[in-house]
Amino acid sequence: MDNQHSLLARREFLRFLAASPYVAAAGGMGAFVLLPRAWAEGPEVITDPVNALNVFDFEEAAHRKVHQGHWAYMASGVDDDATLRANREIFKHVQLRPRRLHNATLVDTRVELFGTVYNSPIFLCPTGGERGFYMDGEVSVARAARARGTLQCLSTMTSTPIEEVNKALGRPVWYQLYAPSKWEACEQLLRRVEAAGSTVVLLTVDNTTGRNSETYLRSRPKDLTQCSSCHHGPGQPPGPVGERAMFKGIDMTGVRAPNPAMDWEFVDQLRKFWRGKLVIKGIDTHEDARLAIEHGFDGILVSNHGGRATETLRSTLEALPEVVGEAGNRVPVFVDGGFRRGTDIFKALALGAKAVGVGRPFLWGLGAFGQPGVDRVLEILQGELKLVMGNCGTRTVADINRSYIATPDWKI
Repeated sequence: MDNQHSLLARREFLRFLAASPYVAAAGGMGAFVLLPRAWAEGPEVITDPVNALNVFDFEEAAHRKVHQGHWAYMASGVDDDATLRANREIFKHVQLRPRRLHNATLVDTRVELFGTVYNSPIFLCPTGGERGFYMDGEVSVARAARARGTLQCLSTMTSTPIEEVNKALGRPVWYQLYAPSKWEACEQLLRRVEAAGSTVVLLTVDNTTGRNSETYLRSRPKDLTQCSSCHHGPGQPPGPVGERAMFKGIDMTGVRAPNPAMDWEFVDQLRKFWRGKLVIKGIDTHEDARLAIEHGFDGILVSNHGGRATETLRSTLEALPEVVGEAGNRVPVFVDGGFRRGTDIFKALALGAKAVGVGRPFLWGLGAFGQPGVDRVLEILQGELKLVMGNCGTRTVADINRSYIATPDWKI
């Protein structure tokens, strides 16, 4: 029996055990928790995205294919990685309160964001250098997003020009901006974004001074002599900012991106220049949410950079209610950080988020299988969300509210 069939057979056997009256008499599957993990789940790794049962199935498949340094950069957090873990652990403290006897055949996951309708409230977060995970990088992600009717956000540190990504996506991406420290460079960058057809910009403000990436530094390869062929091109000198696809043709000499001197005065200058929608990414408090609205932002993305910016020990799901409370109906609030299940996404929607971003899961899919992997990750998450919406009695995303969750040990 090959590895894939062995894995599926083992899972079928575990399902059989769970339904067995003998197992029930023994105390349920809890009686088997001491079985070795390798026996219960098997060491096998999926070899086809169709065999994935959840997004976690892609993680090890990608880990075995992606370059060690690229993997370490993506998978790690900062300091002790505690905020990275907090983003996941918080979901255990939010329960669902399902309502019964609603027609679950009429569930509609579509949402409208800034005038565009998407098939679900799930969006793909901006992540830099996606060619480091698969040869076609952002283009493969765009094709999967197009097939699933999903919003894609593109990083300033993209390895593929915005023009190519928008073409593959079939509509404009939302563009994530690491604002250059020289205004002229920022203007040139935004003019290019506008010329490419994108009308929504996400200004990232949660990682302007760098980060203490201990786990990454410990995990990456010690010998970096071969990295120049990937990061800088043969014979080219290192240039961590100026070499990026979006900075071609822009004089980045002495320019930093993001700009560590960025402040609300800069925001006013940006707001005056940019004629499209402007979303601020990285707001986690009601005080900053209020200021963001006062300074003209059209939306707020609650984010802690996936636990990769500051070791706050505070999950984005915990920060979400106070930002939503401040924003009210004035601007939409979005959130990312640690979302891996349809139930996770449902909980954020119940707390007031208009859309929920995922990052690492689609990179797992990309690293493991390219476009088909990203497509399957989206299929799983969208399917899980539709399932929980039906089981909780919510036909549309707009129906989801705070009454569908309980937080017995969490004050919100």
